Amino acid sequence: MTNTFNLYLISAAVLTSIAALLHFACILFGAPLYRLLGAGDVIAKMVEHGHVYPHVVAMLVGSALLVCAAYALSAAGVLMRLPLLTWVLCAVTAVFVLRGVAFPLLMPFFPGNSSIFWMVSSGLCLLIGTLHFIGLYQIWSRLV
Repeated sequence: MTNTFNLYLISAAVLTSIAALLHFACILFGAPLYRLLGAGDVIAKMVEHGHVYPHVVAMLVGSALLVCAAYALSAAGVLMRLPLLTWVLCAVTAVFVLRGVAFPLLMPFFPGNSSIFWMVSSGLCLLIGTLHFIGLYQIWSRLV
């Protein structure tokens, strides 16, 4: 019996799910975790003052990451085939790769984020995007 699961896409889904959980953990643990993960003092102070904006953004990003993970698992053969799988997986791959390499262009729009945040998060995005790309390449003939 052969294993039909794509390990690259499963790995991408696991890492993406961990990223989602970290976003949700920020909501639960508040300003100290936002700071630890590099969100910056402005965001942490907003949380300390009771603003909901950081939590809403964390919830939206975490939820979007879970959707991305579900699509990777679907393409990997773990979950049922989701709608628009090929298109969504291509878009997810592109977004992760672009986020990984375009961070110098994004940095001015988020001045409170630390340099370590940008390096670590961009590296992880590039890794996840690369895993998506390799997995997508391997199963392309089954998707189209």
